[in-house]
Amino acid sequence: MDDLIDAAWQGEEALLSMGVRSDADRLSELLASDFYEIGQSGRRWSRDEIIDSLVAEGDEHPDAELTEREAVLIGVDTVLLSYRLEFVARSSRRSSLWRWDGRRMRCFFHQGTPLPTG
Repeated sequence: MDDLIDAAWQGEEALLSMGVRSDADRLSELLASDFYEIGQSGRRWSRDEIIDSLVAEGDEHPDAELTEREAVLIGVDTVLLSYRLEFVARSSRRSSLWRWDGRRMRCFFHQGTPLPTG
């Protein structure tokens, strides 16, 4: 159980690092083929759209800070992560679902909800 949770956090942190965000191959390893995201705007993003968007951003943003972390094992191979993210001078609540695919943990869902400023 703890191994799956630890692996999910490692993957989540990797997805927020600039080195990984600009590397399509590494993103493809971490995002499951059925991955999708509901962005802060409410838009639904496919795996390919997210990979293209992140790679296009390049290294323009500093690394993110995760706080208020929570993790729950919701199945024999699935972990729900939730946390507060400080990234590019904005705060949001984030949640991700990670699933063991027989070789590694891969993210198959992510959602970000912006927090009010001030």
